[in-house]
Amino acid sequence: MPPVKPMLAKAVHAVPRTPGLSYEPKWDGFRCIVFRDGDEIELGSRNDRPLTRYFPELAELLREALPHRCVVDGEIVIVTGTGLDFEALQLRLHPAASRVRKLAEETPASFVAFDLLALDDRSLMDEPFARRRRLLEDVLDDKLARVHLTPLTTDPDVATDWFTRFEGAGFDGVMAKPTDLPYEPDKRVMWKVKHERTADCVVAGFRWHKDGESVGSLLLGLFDDEGTLHHVGVASSFTAARRRELVDELAPLRENALAGHPWREWAQAHAEQRIPGAYSRWAVGKDLSWEPLRPEWVAEVRYEHVQGRRFRHGSRLVRFRPDRTPESCTYAQLDQVAPAELATLFG
Repeated sequence: MPPVKPMLAKAVHAVPRTPGLSYEPKWDGFRCIVFRDGDEIELGSRNDRPLTRYFPELAELLREALPHRCVVDGEIVIVTGTGLDFEALQLRLHPAASRVRKLAEETPASFVAFDLLALDDRSLMDEPFARRRRLLEDVLDDKLARVHLTPLTTDPDVATDWFTRFEGAGFDGVMAKPTDLPYEPDKRVMWKVKHERTADCVVAGFRWHKDGESVGSLLLGLFDDEGTLHHVGVASSFTAARRRELVDELAPLRENALAGHPWREWAQAHAEQRIPGAYSRWAVGKDLSWEPLRPEWVAEVRYEHVQGRRFRHGSRLVRFRPDRTPESCTYAQLDQVAPAELATLFG
């Protein structure tokens, strides 16, 4: 019965080559554990937030694709001609049922299955992954449109090829897991390999940490070809000591920061301009208010990949760059990976 916490992974910087590993693409979507009992379908998220109401088309589809009683771990994605579209996926988390139905018709979601946790009356979580995978292959009807069984290989060279070739299609990287691994909810017992790059960004604001006394994250910007500064993401994950140090370091930049600030009119800005302070569909109730800084400092940050002209995940501060001017922080410095062909995965 729900909820069941998904099994997690720890980050590594290269495809591991330990004997006895299996490899899968790392999907860029919403992690989802599907519970089916007869006609009842429940889609559960990683943070226990029900997803069923946001993806009604998947609930209907999975009634056909899954056995009568089962629990399946997988990922909800939206597939386009150029790759996976995480931004379209986020739009589905809308409070209005009419809007959800409209988007379900316009941008229907797909489900990628990669583990089987229970079948009929039997829990499989103590079984080795290799056996769970074989059972999943037997019971999943992946001939239906928008239901897929994730590719799997035991060859690290193939996994390395996936890591490189499918990045431009929106994949997050590669997963590695021992073939004899039981399913361990909420434990980091798998490995994830993700891309890492650096970029120089304008520091244009910050958010307070939840303690209310230190810096929680820095708001980052990049200039486009027309000279508009777009919000591209945040740098966070500071130690407690570093958060306190940043308060004093950023204090001079807070003076008269709003006067002439490029984001001062963010609420009236064009929808295509990336700006801070937007409503969070996922973190309900999360305070996204921010403090402006005079956009005079440049920060070198480490990021994984860019999607929709923003950092797909939060970045990490490497160092401040007093030798760089804010005007030099443009999109041109970012690696642009050509979209890979997805037909081999989706048909």
